[in-house]
Amino acid sequence: MAVLWILAVIVGFVFLVKGADFFVDGAAGIAAKLKVSSFIIGLTIVALGTSAPEAAVSVIGGIKAAFGDSEAASVIMGNVLGSNMINILLILGISALVAKIPVEKSSRCIEIPFLIIVSLIFILLGDIGNGFTWYDGLILIVLYALFMAYTIIMAKRTQPALLEADISSAQTAEKPQRTGFFGWLDRVGAKYEELKDKTWFLIVITIVGLGLVVLGAKLVVDGATYIAQDLLMIPTSIVAITVVAFGTSLPELVTSVSAAKKGDMGIATGNIIGSNIANLLLIAGLGFVSSAGTGVPFDVSSLADGYMSIIAAAVLLAFSFAKENKLGKIAGITFLALLVAYYAYRICATLGVCPMIEIPTLFD
Repeated sequence: MAVLWILAVIVGFVFLVKGADFFVDGAAGIAAKLKVSSFIIGLTIVALGTSAPEAAVSVIGGIKAAFGDSEAASVIMGNVLGSNMINILLILGISALVAKIPVEKSSRCIEIPFLIIVSLIFILLGDIGNGFTWYDGLILIVLYALFMAYTIIMAKRTQPALLEADISSAQTAEKPQRTGFFGWLDRVGAKYEELKDKTWFLIVITIVGLGLVVLGAKLVVDGATYIAQDLLMIPTSIVAITVVAFGTSLPELVTSVSAAKKGDMGIATGNIIGSNIANLLLIAGLGFVSSAGTGVPFDVSSLADGYMSIIAAAVLLAFSFAKENKLGKIAGITFLALLVAYYAYRICATLGVCPMIEIPTLFD
């Protein structure tokens, strides 16, 4: 039984990543055929597509929480806050080691400070009553809608930046011919790219992608809950901020590291900052609304994760004002060191090896 659940988590992660890929390709292709601008496609459909794993896990967790599964509720918190820490400290850390990553002026002055502000709002809402209600989720979703509206309005006044959509359609340079199994994979990939010009195929992969994301999310939530409770006998929150958070952040990891290697540096930071804002406002909001009247608890460990995500964003903001406004190897090493140190503390504190630091709250 244990082996089956571990296999379910692995398969779930594969479904999440590939489902998000299919959804992004299909939805972006359909929007392009409808002659929607590439900027709007990247800002909305593609950005939300790469966040689909987090959204699916949160919604499934919220629905299970509404039926009394408190462990599934803790998956929501670990998924959102853990993903935000991993996005900055791990993904940007690795990307900064691959190449120097410039941070745009708008990111330094608007997006990153806004991320810090909404992180504080998130903690404030959770601190009130030690949990989130469905209307807290509604507040977060409305804030995200306002942010999107502001971003679109400002984008129309400036030259659109290169976004994630470019990654899915770029890099079609000639590759050397391969034989055997890898040659077969190349032919399948070429056929896939050819079919993406057909509307019916775009519709099919969009539907299939969404289905894989939802199914993958259910496998991950159920499997992670079982592994935490019955197999490892450790709190679900630890599994959520590590295994689940990393698994749902795989699309961002692939996107940012690939962008850094290809020289599309603006994508690396834009992808992460946009994803973190979406996680706190839209993804968490959907999970809280899905929990209906049950709500989602916000305990001391979630409070620690929340403050650590703010520290990560603040460190990113500080390094963005470094020489040439670029994230270099020192920033990358610092990010990774912070992640390892915090995870070591968090796991030890949860298991009782070391005391949990008393974090002051505004409300009891």
